[in-house]
Amino acid sequence: MIKYICYCRKSTDEKDRQVLSIDGQLSELKEFASREKLQVIDFVTESKTAKEPGREKFAEVLKRIEKGEANAILSWHPDRLARNSIDGGRIVYLLDTGKLLDLKFPTFWFDNTPQGKFMLSIAFGQSKYYVDNLSENVKRGLREKLRRGVWPKLAPIGYFNDLKIKSIEVDDEKSKYVKKAFEKFAEGGTSYSEIARMLFKCGIYRKGERELKVDTVKNMLSNKFYVGTFLYNGVLYKGSHKTFISKDLFNKVQKQMERLARPRLKGHNFPFTGFIKCAECGSAITAETHPRYYKRTNRKVVFNYYRCTKSLGNCRQKYITDVELEKQIRNMVLKCSIDDEEYKIFMDLYEKDKLIEEQSASQRLIELQSKISNLEDQEETLLDGYLEHIVEPEVYKKKKNEIFEEKQKICSPKV
Repeated sequence: MIKYICYCRKSTDEKDRQVLSIDGQLSELKEFASREKLQVIDFVTESKTAKEPGREKFAEVLKRIEKGEANAILSWHPDRLARNSIDGGRIVYLLDTGKLLDLKFPTFWFDNTPQGKFMLSIAFGQSKYYVDNLSENVKRGLREKLRRGVWPKLAPIGYFNDLKIKSIEVDDEKSKYVKKAFEKFAEGGTSYSEIARMLFKCGIYRKGERELKVDTVKNMLSNKFYVGTFLYNGVLYKGSHKTFISKDLFNKVQKQMERLARPRLKGHNFPFTGFIKCAECGSAITAETHPRYYKRTNRKVVFNYYRCTKSLGNCRQKYITDVELEKQIRNMVLKCSIDDEEYKIFMDLYEKDKLIEEQSASQRLIELQSKISNLEDQEETLLDGYLEHIVEPEVYKKKKNEIFEEKQKICSPKV
């Protein structure tokens, strides 16, 4: 007696609208089994792709057939059973060994004969071809997006994926808050958590309406997408999307992030230490604070004092306040002035230097244009070598990124 296991499958990644839902398949197969008077011992459903081996429920069905619990399968179409060569081969092998006696499909004819197994193999091959072709089309579309400079994933904060024109556009509302976050952080004295709280108040948050994680804020502030480039699969690309963060602002943020990443020593920030020395002995000048409590007014005042470290020997100089030191520095600056004759000489020299600089800049521009042209030729040659399988993929990525970064250095002004 032939005993059937009914197997239904549909995965979320299938784009074919003609494939029935699992409930639809079950209804059709129950009606088909009743009409054909088939003995069905179990109904097995699974929501998983068949592009690759590893479906748990499908593997259980085959094990039950190997054990003899059933000897036939009922399904909507052969592509519900297999879309890869391994699963398709296992079914054909069970037919060859006699453990699987029959396959029934409402939409496909099958007879357990050499001709029937041949037609089944063709059906499995067509299913695999559909998957391979779909995958290749997706990859081709992805490559085309990258060539056009379109980021192929979810848009960063401040942008949105426009599905109509298949591009990434600036979110007019959120981009204002993202730019404000960049500006606030660039000023210094603001932590990543404070930026997350600021964005939360502006309606930018993660799932569950919770503040963004610190790592998310760091990724946002360091994402080169905001200045027109992006990294995908290890390769740098120039984006075609609009930007609302200037390179100047982005670079200031990166410097601020570097400062926060460095280990910081606890202490006071004295403005005049580090660049002045003692006039008497030449030693470095240090500073310290001295608090003073006034009983009459019940308040505490902190005074800053500067003094010679006397590291180079004996010195007679004493402490002075920061107010007194500032006066000394101002007097020294005021003494540095020039008369009208010297000013005229200075301006003449300035005009001569300006002319020389303009000529030099013109020559430099020609050199840079030539260098960019040379880099583009290198990039084209590298791509040809990669497409002809002369250059290894890892070597291609590394060299292409080096050329891309070199072009960026030339095209982008230094800040």
